[in-house]
Order: sequence, then C-alpha cells, then structure tokens
Amino acid sequence: MSDEILGHFINGERIAGTGRSSAVFNPATGEAIGRVAMASSETVARAVDAAAAAFPSWRETPPLKRARIMFRYKDLLERNTRRITEIITREHGKVADDALGEFSRGIEVVEYTCAAPELLKGEFAKNVSAGIDSWSEHQPLGVVAGITPFNFPALVPLWMFPMAIVCGNTFVLKPSEKDPSTSLVLAELMSEAGLPDGVLNVVNGDKEAVDALLKSREVEAVSFVGATPTAEYVYATGTASGKRVQALGGAKNHAIVMPDADIDNAANALMGAAYGTSGERCMAISVAVCVGDEVAEKVVGKLKDGATRMKVGPASDAASEMGPLITRDHFEKVRAYVDIGVEEGATLVVDGRELALQGYEDGYFLGPCLFDHVTPDMRIYREEIFGPVLSLVRAASLEDAMALIDDHEFGNGTCIFTRDGEAARHFGNRIKVGMVGINVPLPVPVAVHSFGGWKRSLFGDLYAYGPDSVRFYTRRKTLTQRWPSGGVRERAQFSFPNTPLEA
Repeated sequence: MSDEILGHFINGERIAGTGRSSAVFNPATGEAIGRVAMASSETVARAVDAAAAAFPSWRETPPLKRARIMFRYKDLLERNTRRITEIITREHGKVADDALGEFSRGIEVVEYTCAAPELLKGEFAKNVSAGIDSWSEHQPLGVVAGITPFNFPALVPLWMFPMAIVCGNTFVLKPSEKDPSTSLVLAELMSEAGLPDGVLNVVNGDKEAVDALLKSREVEAVSFVGATPTAEYVYATGTASGKRVQALGGAKNHAIVMPDADIDNAANALMGAAYGTSGERCMAISVAVCVGDEVAEKVVGKLKDGATRMKVGPASDAASEMGPLITRDHFEKVRAYVDIGVEEGATLVVDGRELALQGYEDGYFLGPCLFDHVTPDMRIYREEIFGPVLSLVRAASLEDAMALIDDHEFGNGTCIFTRDGEAARHFGNRIKVGMVGINVPLPVPVAVHSFGGWKRSLFGDLYAYGPDSVRFYTRRKTLTQRWPSGGVRERAQFSFPNTPLEA
C-alpha cells in the first residue's frame, strides 16, 4: 500500500490530502491499497471559491468553444479507456466487461454534450405585438455540485459534470470515498482537453463534505445519486438552503414474466439484470414476478441452473461474470438479508453465502442467491438489498403483478417479458414507474433521453442527463423588447399589455 494519501483536484491541480483520511480497499482481495483524504469544510470552501472565481469568464465562453473542449475530452476518454477501467476494477471490483460497459455509456453522455450549440439555442419570435420582439435564453446557474455513489465511479460523474459545464456552469464533484481515483483522473483529462482552471473541481470526503456543499451559499444546485434515505436528506437540506436539487434514490425493480414469454430468453435476461455488477445498481432486477405457478416453476428451474453455473471471481480472471461486493460491511449487510429471507420463510433455492474462492478468501465475494415463494410482507421484498439476491414472487394475473409494482414505495425501473403486444402496451401505459422495458431487463435510457424514477426513487422534478439536464443546469430567461420611433410622444397606458382584438 502506498503511503500517499489521495487528495483533491482544485483549480486545475492535485491538492495533497491532510487531516482525516479513510482506507481504500481492493474488494477482490480485501487488501487496503491506499488512503483517501476526507475534505474539511474549509477544503470544500476552497473548491467552491475556485469554481466561483472561474464562473464569470466561463459563462461568457461561446457554447461552440465549450463543445470543442468536449470533443477533445471524448477523444481523451477513449484513449484512456484501459487505464480508467483498470482503476474501476481495482477499487470497485466489477468485472472487466462491466467496467467497460459503464465507461462506454459515460462517453455517450459526453458525446451528447458536444451538441451544446444546438441544445442551448433559445427561441425567437418577431413582432409578437406591434414593433415588439420576444425571445428566450438558457442561462447558466453558476456554481453547481454533484454527489456520486460508489457503484458507477465513472458513469454517474459523467452524467453530471460534462452537461453542467457545457451549459456554462462551474462544478464541484464529491465522489464516493470508497472508489475515489476515477473521478480525479476524469478531472485531469478535462484539464488536458483545455478546460480552464477552476471550472471543474473534485473534493473527496464524507458527510462533512456533503453538508458543506449543501449549505454553501455559492452553490446554486446539487445533483445526487445514492440510497433513498440520503437522497431525501440531500433534497430536504439543499432545498431548505434555496438550492435547486435533483436527488436520485433507491429502487426495488420488478420484472413480470408472462405465460407467453420466451422463458429461455427471459431467464437469461433476469440472470444478467439481477447479478450483473453483483446487484449493486439501482436498475438491477431484484424481483421476478411470475404470472402463474407453471411459469414460476419453469423460471425457477432455469435460474437455478444458471446461478449455480455462474462464474464468480476477480476481474483479473477474464472468465469472471460477477465480482465482489464493494466493502466488508456491505458484504455482511447483504449476507444478513439472505439470513432474514430464510427466517421469514422464503425458499432459498440457490445459496451464495458459502462461496469460497481459493486465493481470494479475504475478498468480499458473495455468490448469486435466489429465493422462491417470496411475499410482499417480507423484508427481502420491501427493502433495497443492493446485492446479488433475486426474489421470485408468484401472481395470478398481469393485473395482480402490476398492483404489486404500483404498491411498492420505489418506482425506478421495471420490465415485462411477453409476446403479447396488447399486454405490453397496457403495462407500459399504466405502470407507475419511471423507466419501463418491454422484453428489455435494464431499460437505462441512452444519452439523448433522460434517466429517472418515480415515487421515492427520485426527489425533484427533473431527471439526469439528456434533455432534462439542460433544464436542470440552466435558467430560462425571456426577454421582450421594442424600440419606439424617435420623437414620438407616447401616452401612459394603464391596461394590461396586449394585442387588441379586431373590432
């Protein structure tokens, strides 16, 4: 382990970490591989001050020039793909293909920002009344902040700061302290692409850093992704301080399997959606709702076969399909949920608790777990586990299955497997969930659309990335102008301004 403490990135340069620090682990081995500084409120203020100082000139930078920086940034990201994905696998533990998939989707968002001159165009109307023109503009907010989770150390930051910056804002990023290195590299590459100093800053830390951002008078808006209790706290605290806030929270995503579905394809899709990234993603399918016992028996059989054959191991093994959980504490938490499911009376079809990997005995590996006969009153059904645990619930009809989904407190993502277009259309139209898949298990929108859930999966009105990100990171201003003819004396008018109706 290096003696160096990973610090921050402020005003265009790495800043050494001082004061409190926290260990960073390799989840595959359980080995401490470094330490990361926990920013004090003073360090956060330094980053915010740098962003505030950079804002006046950056807001006046033409959108085309901002976009050209993003074009160069995209090229740098692609040329550093291997370097960044190796950092992700080392600090997060996800397998190589998964790290590459995450990073590729992040680059897609950067590609979207390259259209800034088009995205930031206003609207103009000539002669809205006699001699009067009117137009609207998208104006940047100022200093904005992002607080990102451990499960996507590249993707979620790339959801936020490229779009905020290309809209003319300056940015302070607070990544997860569990896997902090990726964000520092992303920031350094932005500087290499030509971004002026102070426009993007990174502070590592914990709740002290989060609270400093939420209470800073200079920070105009905060974007957050994480667990629902924290999302609710961020939203309440930030809005109480007068900030614009979007806070994306947790999920309990259901997949309905209909009797007419292609069961082989549905089971394979469920395997990837439930156990990919070790279940540590807010779009993971954690509940399969089978319509009818016959469907349930078929699905359980195929899932059992797939889960028992699944290759669990470190990213260094190219054959690995699922890696470890992020920390020892999270491993114990997820393992405890499996114990709870057994105590509650669910049938544990596949038990991943006793997985042992030779040479990686200290790693945080939990094998895939599969429960059958899960009921809505059970904790393993109600609560977000955020691990490789799939629960199977049986329903009598599509309407019963939809009622389960609609009754749940979360509304992030869902999907249905069916060959029936009428059933799929009914499901897509009526289900109370923000992102819906039809024979697509992980309906994560591409960069030209926006990402976000309903109910207690999202606090705030606007989604992440895509068109909503332009709305979130800008204020619309409407201007109306006229130029009276020289020398004409006008009378005072006391009626509301209008274009008179024809006589």
